[in-house]
Amino acid sequence: MLKLKTLDLHKEPISTLAVPVCEDKNIHAGMLSKLVAQAKKIEEFNGKQSESLTLYQPTGTQAERVLFIGLGKHADLDLEKLRSFAGQAVTTGIKNGLKEIVIAAPDPKKISLLEKDVVAALLEGACLANHVFDRYKKEKKLKPLKNIFLQISAASARKLSRLPKRIQTICQGTLLARDWISTPSNDKTPAQLSRTFVNLARKAQLKTSVLNPKQLQQGKFGALLAVAAGSDNLPRLATLEYAPKNWKKTIVLVGKGVTFDSGGINLKPTGGLADMKIDMSGAAAVAATLLTVAKLKPRARVVGMMPLVENMVSGRATRPGDIIKSYAGKTVEIGNTDAEGRLILIDAMAYAMKKYKPDVMVDIATLTGACVVALGEKIAGLFTRDDALAETLLSAGEKTHERLWRMPLPADYLELMKSEFADLNNMSSTRWGGAITAALFLSEFTEGTRWAHVDIAGPAYQKKASDYCPAGGTGFGVRLFCDLIDNLD
Repeated sequence: MLKLKTLDLHKEPISTLAVPVCEDKNIHAGMLSKLVAQAKKIEEFNGKQSESLTLYQPTGTQAERVLFIGLGKHADLDLEKLRSFAGQAVTTGIKNGLKEIVIAAPDPKKISLLEKDVVAALLEGACLANHVFDRYKKEKKLKPLKNIFLQISAASARKLSRLPKRIQTICQGTLLARDWISTPSNDKTPAQLSRTFVNLARKAQLKTSVLNPKQLQQGKFGALLAVAAGSDNLPRLATLEYAPKNWKKTIVLVGKGVTFDSGGINLKPTGGLADMKIDMSGAAAVAATLLTVAKLKPRARVVGMMPLVENMVSGRATRPGDIIKSYAGKTVEIGNTDAEGRLILIDAMAYAMKKYKPDVMVDIATLTGACVVALGEKIAGLFTRDDALAETLLSAGEKTHERLWRMPLPADYLELMKSEFADLNNMSSTRWGGAITAALFLSEFTEGTRWAHVDIAGPAYQKKASDYCPAGGTGFGVRLFCDLIDNLD
């Protein structure tokens, strides 16, 4: 549990105190400043980025141990460094079997960042790090901390008293998405995952609906069904809806939900198959966002739509060269069965526009390896023709450190998606610019709606732990969307 607290460090007993330290400038006052001076007398600790030192029962406090973690130079201090510091502190506590920790915030007068933003970043880093995914381990060696206290002044604690609950709510949504992404595909078939989403959504008093295979067939969701055709695990289209009284605008979020992606007949190489449980990261982010929205209660209507399929190989599988008819009525020639995410998205997007008539629609998907080539594993691609929407999303990405980079949508690149026999091909005629052509393909099914596409093929999953995210699913998108919903015009 996250709590703001004001402690007398001279008198009150503390199990573990974590203190951030800049290498070239003091960012604390009073007792904390004296503790940092003690730490810097130790030759091997200077406060450089990620350096750490633990002092036991230091002079002047009742703390059993004080953990000092370096932030680097004062001029380079930003919110992400503070998030990382808090994450490192909590991770250290988990590894050492601690039950609680007190994290010291810098003195607001000694840094150039807004206190509210600093407190939020510290709470985020701590909460996001305080999680262990050990569902499939017999021996549960690590346990999350029971309590995380943030040491700030009494006046600040009163002023920011509502912040811990909000931060914890949003971060719990991120952790939920992480768990779904890290869960193996045998335990999250389309039917299983849709049940999970719906059961939790009903408890949160969200409206829910799930279209089963028969309903999808009757509704002529031809593109979605083409992707699912080769699997024994049948598809679903799950929708969660938050609708407050007197809502004036509708935001639709669409998340790609391929619970396992073999590539279909265009089979993926062996090295890429093991991680294909993550191809539903977009759906996980959208479902978790809706569950979070149910608690935050914004004024807009928010709809989350998750097309859920498994892309497998069998005698029933869709073949390269097949032509299918999408929900929107446009025909698509299958140039590559591994370009499947865009097919399930176009049917879900067309259905969402018809049913909900959104003011804004954003899709999120682990869509293209090309986006990872372009931007690496830590930055998502943002595609939209709407400058205002782009700025709101970019701002949300900067604030949450779920970073986005705006990519172009040149009209002439759409020529690369043309087919001699159908309205479109799902695969470009060139190997270059794959993230752009995929986004352009999606744009053909937006019909003038304010729309953005977020390609999270890079940052949806990480094989090595970072300061506040263990190895596995990252839950990228939940914090981004919560900020977007709050600030969308």
